[in-house]
Amino acid sequence: MKRPRLPAWTATLTWKAAVFITVMCCALAALLGVLVHVSVTRQTVGQARDKALSKLDDVSQEYEAGEPLPSGAGLDPAGLPGSLRKLAVSGKRGTLVADDANGRPTMWAAGPADGRALAVTIDYSQSARTINGLDQAILGSSILAIGATLLVGVFGVTRVTRRLHQTATVARRIGAGDLDARVNDPRTKDPSRHQDEVATVSGALDTMAGTLQNKLLSEQRFTADVAHELRTPLTGLHAAAELLPEGRPAELVRDRVRAMRSLTEDLLEISRLESGSEPVDLDLEYLGPLVERVVRASGTRTEVVVVRDTCVETDKRRLERVLGNLVANAHKHGALPVVLTVDGPVVTVRDHGAGYPAYLLDHGPQRFRTEGGTKGHGLGLTIAVGQASVLGAGLRFGNAPDGGAVARLTLPEYGRPDGRTDGPGGGDPQAGAGVRGPAGNPSGGTHPS
Repeated sequence: MKRPRLPAWTATLTWKAAVFITVMCCALAALLGVLVHVSVTRQTVGQARDKALSKLDDVSQEYEAGEPLPSGAGLDPAGLPGSLRKLAVSGKRGTLVADDANGRPTMWAAGPADGRALAVTIDYSQSARTINGLDQAILGSSILAIGATLLVGVFGVTRVTRRLHQTATVARRIGAGDLDARVNDPRTKDPSRHQDEVATVSGALDTMAGTLQNKLLSEQRFTADVAHELRTPLTGLHAAAELLPEGRPAELVRDRVRAMRSLTEDLLEISRLESGSEPVDLDLEYLGPLVERVVRASGTRTEVVVVRDTCVETDKRRLERVLGNLVANAHKHGALPVVLTVDGPVVTVRDHGAGYPAYLLDHGPQRFRTEGGTKGHGLGLTIAVGQASVLGAGLRFGNAPDGGAVARLTLPEYGRPDGRTDGPGGGDPQAGAGVRGPAGNPSGGTHPS
């Protein structure tokens, strides 16, 4: 049997503190209550016992003098506890609190008298009521004290947990990329003010965020500056390469110049994406025709499968950039066949190669990352992730169970006011199209582009 799982709120610090305070207050109240009860009861019983023994002395003298016994005294009276009777018959004196024949609390005192038990009684009802009243007062005051302590304790703990939640929220925002997020705890602003542990953590988090932001901004500026500085000499180098006489050396030079210019443009694009200042030009686009244009432009053998076409609100240029990079990466690092599938707002690019490396699945694309001395994935996937983020789309990387890398792009689907997901024209022009060829016309099977 599985161990029952407690509700999530029981794991909070407020709940644990409340339980701890309640348990400690109950234990303290019980201890104090027992001590007071025992002390008062002992004192009350002691006073009643002294009074009963004093009365027993007086009655014993009257009995020895042959005088009649007063009220509340007698030889072997009815209701005398058996243990006390036995003690008196054995020649000893003793006292005992027990109910009399009428059921009232009574202090009994008994002693020997010619082989019988001479006993006297003292009314113990008032003392018993006093002790019961004291017990009720202890219980009531303990409940009030526990409630008040619990309220004050929870209030104090909640103030601390609220600050901890704020610090955790800021940490999550920083982890999500919002490097401007700060806790700004007022306790950290005044150096002369003593800080508690939460304020120390908040200050350390703000300091770390500021340092991290400065380093990232410095890296972004460096990347942008390097790319800008490379543009001018590369432009001149490209012009000079075009003037070289035709031949294998000139072809190699032009190819390397084009690669350098492409790398420079990629670096500039990454710099703009990381700055967070990229504008988005949204428009309504059908995914089926759009992905077919991307495949045709790539000049690769890519199968296009349209399971269900749909209209999305997106930036066409950026979406084409994302899909183009995914297709290029699949052909460069994967193996044929490469399949691009459209299923509603979800576009999947799959190859049948070795799949994505483990570090990419765990941490996402990283610039120029290499694994084991092999060739890395460059900047294509990094740009794809950045552009997808600008579009508000989700890009996930995985490996198929039967081999091959799978990139899944989920776009926000366009929703009309009437709840349909068609384009602005009212009907889906691609309805019923299962698989498309390069021109966007329905066909009966997959078509390599």
